[in-house]
Amino acid sequence: MKTRRTFIKNTATALGGLGLMEFLPLEAIVSMRKAVAPSDKINVGLIGLRNQGFGNVRAFLKVNEVNLMAICDIDDAQLAKRKEDLGKAGVSNLLEYKDYRKMLDNKDLDAVIVATPDHWHCLQLTDSLSAGKHVYVEKPVANSIGEAKAMIRATEASGKVVQVNQWQRSQKHFKDAIAFVKSGQLGPIINTKTWMYRGTQPLPVVPNSPVPEGVDYKMWLGPAQMRDFNANRFHYEFRWFWDYAGGLMCDWGVHLLDIMLWGMGVNEPLSVSAVGGKRLFPTDARETPDYIHVTYDFGTFTNTWEHYMGTGAGQYGKGHGIAFIGTKGTLVVTRNGWEVIPEKDGEKFRMEGVALQNRVDNGLELHAQNFVDVMKSGKLADLACPIHAGATVAVNAHMGNVAYRTGEKIYWDAAKAKFNSKKANALILPTYHNGFDFPKV
Repeated sequence: MKTRRTFIKNTATALGGLGLMEFLPLEAIVSMRKAVAPSDKINVGLIGLRNQGFGNVRAFLKVNEVNLMAICDIDDAQLAKRKEDLGKAGVSNLLEYKDYRKMLDNKDLDAVIVATPDHWHCLQLTDSLSAGKHVYVEKPVANSIGEAKAMIRATEASGKVVQVNQWQRSQKHFKDAIAFVKSGQLGPIINTKTWMYRGTQPLPVVPNSPVPEGVDYKMWLGPAQMRDFNANRFHYEFRWFWDYAGGLMCDWGVHLLDIMLWGMGVNEPLSVSAVGGKRLFPTDARETPDYIHVTYDFGTFTNTWEHYMGTGAGQYGKGHGIAFIGTKGTLVVTRNGWEVIPEKDGEKFRMEGVALQNRVDNGLELHAQNFVDVMKSGKLADLACPIHAGATVAVNAHMGNVAYRTGEKIYWDAAKAKFNSKKANALILPTYHNGFDFPKV
């Protein structure tokens, strides 16, 4: 009889607020974990140790079967810091790497968490699949439409388990909200809204500077074009520069647009148009827009995305959210909960309203558990956010940016995976640099 570990290694079906559990002291994780048989352990490696990567691994350490075997980062300081942090959580004998490709050579590794900047996701996912690993990949799955499409092809060809870290799909209140939308109680829905009002400050321009000691900057750049080191383009702030990411549209937009696509049961729009720019902080260091309004036409309904970095006061009195606007009522859902605002005819309500249904669980922890469960069962249909869902919403987010960057209303041919615009089509596939090649899948 095969053990679970043997099954995992050999099967062809080849990992806002999150709740108080997210902030438990690392030492508390040790007492939460229960012992499992060595044959049931799943050896996991983490690529990218800061912020999101470490948040992900905290969630994974609460899954009893997970054995964090290896960590990888281009920054010696991060490797040292996280090794110390993980020691507090009872993790020992960690293997350390600065080049993820060497980590993937480890035959004992079952799964990889990819939590690097967006421009690395495609290569690291496809390389991990080629090495026979299951993958838990950060959102957005890719930094371009072409990469997202390639990642779908690579995943389908591999038969491995790939979970995209759009963890809202694992939370009860989002599931309940989507079930309500699909029930038809809101009446016909011909308009949805998605938005994020961030409320932030300008990013001051800083001069280029020497590469910090212990940082492999060439490896950090990877397939992105060579540039002198600048602190604004490194670590968290990378997301505001087109070489590496897609701004707030791809940072928060994929989370919120994903819920809209899920609720409406659609994939790609017929057309996209956008207005916006650097209107609030015109001289700050960011390249991506601080304000944008995008209109997506899906034929039977229209969705808008709006982000606004100058204030946190958003629509319906909420800084972020998704609104499904029906003829009988509007359902509004955020990371805090969901509610239904009924329409009225005079003094008569068209439907019964629903008071705020609060968040009750930790989506990230449930998402990690779901990934492990599917690795053990091999039932890919049980994945909360498979590659198709993650890639599809990434395509939608990048379409919004393409419309903004071209200044055109763009029409999409889903069968050909092309726009009606030469300028827009030129932005579908990225150019890889520094000896890295676009994956052949």
